[in-house]
Amino acid sequence: MQDVFSSLNDSFAVLMKWTEVFWSFPCELESWTRIPVLGRFPLALLLLLGGGLWMTLRLGAVQVRFFVTGVRLLGQRSGQDVGLSPLAAFLLSSATRIGPGNIMGVTGGIAAGGPGALFWMWVAAFFGMAMAFAEAVLAQLFKQRKGNEYVGGLPYYGRALLANRRWIGTALAVCYIVYALFTLPGQIFHMGTAFGTVAANARGAPFARDSLFYYLLSGVTVALVFHLTFGGVRRISRMADLLVPAMAILYIVLALVLILSNAHLLGNFFTSVFSGAFSPQALFGGAVGVAVAQGVKRGLMSNEAGQGTITMSAAAAHARHPVEQGFIQSIGVFLDTMIICTISGCLVVMASVWNDPAVGFEGIRASKMEVYLVSLHALTPKFLLQVVMLCMPLCYGLFAFTTIVGMISFTEISATQISRGPKFITVIRLLAAGLVVPFGWLCVVAGLELDNLWAISDLVNLMMVAVNVPVVLIGAPIVRRALQDYRIHGSQESFKAERIGVESDVWK
Repeated sequence: MQDVFSSLNDSFAVLMKWTEVFWSFPCELESWTRIPVLGRFPLALLLLLGGGLWMTLRLGAVQVRFFVTGVRLLGQRSGQDVGLSPLAAFLLSSATRIGPGNIMGVTGGIAAGGPGALFWMWVAAFFGMAMAFAEAVLAQLFKQRKGNEYVGGLPYYGRALLANRRWIGTALAVCYIVYALFTLPGQIFHMGTAFGTVAANARGAPFARDSLFYYLLSGVTVALVFHLTFGGVRRISRMADLLVPAMAILYIVLALVLILSNAHLLGNFFTSVFSGAFSPQALFGGAVGVAVAQGVKRGLMSNEAGQGTITMSAAAAHARHPVEQGFIQSIGVFLDTMIICTISGCLVVMASVWNDPAVGFEGIRASKMEVYLVSLHALTPKFLLQVVMLCMPLCYGLFAFTTIVGMISFTEISATQISRGPKFITVIRLLAAGLVVPFGWLCVVAGLELDNLWAISDLVNLMMVAVNVPVVLIGAPIVRRALQDYRIHGSQESFKAERIGVESDVWK
């Protein structure tokens, strides 16, 4: 079995080379590198950051001016039997948005680009909030009703904006399905190893990967995923309502306890972040471009603004006006990056294990989990060590679990653009929950570190950026008109899509 998995991993080595090429293009070209400032960054990052900057300017810094409005709307009840409440849709999106990237992605970005990467992560998230707003508004405008639910997202608004051609909607749906199927195994591996770490810390000794414990753990989680998946979006939403606030609060509280326990290091944190943003240490490449690239890439890959991969949850909500869910989804990026990612980054930078000769940073640098755990050890008072080393990996595992279930639900929603037939939807559910999830667990119990397979997620992330950002930019004038309509009419008067020149079966 290990030979089969290893061969599969090796087969993805070729794709990994293409991943590196696409993510760095066109920085290999001498003519590109001669361009001041811009020549330091690959096209993919410029597309993400530039798209967010354009939407921020085009929409008049909507993420700032309507931030308080979005917070207020989170407590609003829909009063309707169709669709999810605004808060439920927000929590469903957070179930996927708040994932392992909030810990490992941030840690990896700092380990590769230095503390300054955190500053550029904030910059990317600020502009990403505007992109998330635009995506959500388009998802609301072009959503469709399916029974007592709403379905929509990238495959739906992409089709509507591109001449309403069915094959375009189908192609975009396939893109998301491929994205999810290639990303899920890595998430499952993160979840399995995290829960295994919790059990090992509680026991005082690790469990062998092929032990009964791991088989039981895999069986329980596969059964839970099946139960949630075949219960549809509403069942998954109820799970998100309970689990997302609990895991986020637990992680934030514990992290704040560690930060306050080491408050004397906060000055060094801010100094390292802001100085490293513009003059990074030689240890981290010594170039501003490295810090910017790591910050932008890891920040936007964590909050997923610009990828279109969270838009299905925005479409699922019942809103009084399309832009209201945009305000709420913008806050989702703020929660993900400005709060949770910042807290994770703060722990790593405050510990500064790269300055401790006893740690041997170069030896652990490639392992994001080890860098993070060593940082926790360095900051945790002895009387809290057991609690922290149990709860932090638990949060990490729960982040991965909710991401898995959320992605499967979005896969189902995307698939409705291809066909809404019960048999087809069942096949999609079985493909994700019955094939990909067990495959991820097989890798865990086999004790394999399939670096090529896990890292291939960077390639499919890039694919989603390439197809989504141009579509959102095409829809920018419509988003702007919808925002202007809200300023004039608010939510007191029923919104009609025809007022902004859009045809919609829902917003009549």
